[in-house]
Amino acid sequence: MKIYDWTVMDSDSPDTDVKDAAPAPHATRWGVPMLGFATFAVGTDEFVLAGVLPELGRDLGVSVTTAGQVVTVFALTCAVFAPVLATATARRARRGVLLFAIVVYLVGNVATALAPTFATVLAAQMVAAVGAGLFVPTAAVTAAALVPPGRKGRALATVAIGFTAATALGAPIGTALGGYLGWRATMWFVAALAVLGLIGVRLLVPARVPTPAPEGLRRRLAPLKDRRVLAILATTLIGFTAVYIPYTYIAVVFEPATGGSGDRLAVLMFTLGVIGTLGNFGAGSLADRFGGRIVVAVALLWMVGSLVVFPITTGAFGPALVMIVVYGAAAFAITTPQQHRLITLDPESASVLIALNAAILYLAISLSGAVGALGIAWAGANSLPLIAAVLAVVALITSELGHHLSRKQPTRAADPAETAHISAQG
Repeated sequence: MKIYDWTVMDSDSPDTDVKDAAPAPHATRWGVPMLGFATFAVGTDEFVLAGVLPELGRDLGVSVTTAGQVVTVFALTCAVFAPVLATATARRARRGVLLFAIVVYLVGNVATALAPTFATVLAAQMVAAVGAGLFVPTAAVTAAALVPPGRKGRALATVAIGFTAATALGAPIGTALGGYLGWRATMWFVAALAVLGLIGVRLLVPARVPTPAPEGLRRRLAPLKDRRVLAILATTLIGFTAVYIPYTYIAVVFEPATGGSGDRLAVLMFTLGVIGTLGNFGAGSLADRFGGRIVVAVALLWMVGSLVVFPITTGAFGPALVMIVVYGAAAFAITTPQQHRLITLDPESASVLIALNAAILYLAISLSGAVGALGIAWAGANSLPLIAAVLAVVALITSELGHHLSRKQPTRAADPAETAHISAQG
């Protein structure tokens, strides 16, 4: 069976056109973890910006809502360019593409750290986002190609953990640095991580990695003709816009609780990242047992309840920390169940559906910055959780619509190995 994929191509499949021999065992042992670290380095930029918006705005003379658009621009650029660049570079050597992507990302962040104006920051972050949008899917492709078929899921999970670590560790550390030394120090921290990733990829990822015969962009987007797929992707888009509205403006929403302290904000961000990671893993196990639709529905209802209570907990640090735990348990719990639902729709297109879901997630992050800015301008920072709650309700409606369409059009059973393979990416 052939799987069209941005995120994984099986070099051992008879349908795959492998150009190079398999890498040596030592390359596999160290190359995959290094790709996970490099993904951590690349992912940190997107998440750390949310913690330094007030400092960035004050330094460059713009409002915090205007500063928030840097998150929107970064994520939107990733969403647009990731599939295009993955297709355009499909015939290139994997390590060369990875190194090029990190260099572009590094240049963008160095330019951001030196930027004299907010317009320059936006332009520089667009450059960084192009590098990130190219690196992440290429890293997943490379990790999968470096290991035997039975270990591909674990390899992909290693790369995915890099993004999780960016939320749980990279963003809080960068936020704390920004509180002490200014937002430019945060960007130099991000650039330093990129340099380490660049060196590691150059030394530990083999020059010759098996590569598959590339597929055209049109064929990769073919699943979007399915109304069931559109409904589930709409759930991802609206649901994660709701998730990231409070996250993007977390410094503003919790300013009464943190008193502007970068350390306290970093604690909140670290807690959210850890709890969100645990919630995601737990939701994946529950999806295997009860199905993705049930888990997504419960998580969205939980999120609506916590978001409604959210505004009354932002005045003091203790209640704010408790709310972060309650909110975080549900906020990221829809990630793996959504992937679970997509793979059961069309197992033969499972991997490309997961890649589309990832692109939609980037789009949701970009929308969170724009919608959050409008919310702050319209009704203040305390309105953001309530706006997010409304969006979570809409996401629940689209989720149930996707379930209704799936019942009308029976799905094919997914191969157990495929389910494990995709679940590992969550």
